Amino acid sequence: MLRGGGQLDGQRIIGDRTLKLMHRNHLPNGTDLGSIAMGSFSETAYDGVGFGLGFASTLDDVAAGTIGAGDYYWGGAASTIFWVDPVEDMFVIFMTQLMPSATFNFRGQIKNIIYGAIED
Repeated sequence: MLRGGGQLDGQRIIGDRTLKLMHRNHLPNGTDLGSIAMGSFSETAYDGVGFGLGFASTLDDVAAGTIGAGDYYWGGAASTIFWVDPVEDMFVIFMTQLMPSATFNFRGQIKNIIYGAIED
């Protein structure tokens, strides 16, 4: 549904404008998390990452140290993550159960493996 712009199997679940609003960066003055974050609880980057209404989003893949500018995502407590990449027309759901999630960088590695396998 997220990759389909708010539709699933021909049924509208959420408006496409609403979905775009949700994953657009809403941080003050268009800044990234690295500029305003006050903690270090996350195992993912703050630099180059914006935050919308329910999703983090990669604003600058060089600053974030990852691939996928324009994607939006969310991670869970036990190293899980999902992301949607409208540019590559794909979504990924990665499920594991490793706590604390900073024990191993699954999130960064799985993203690099997947994007590294894409051929133009």
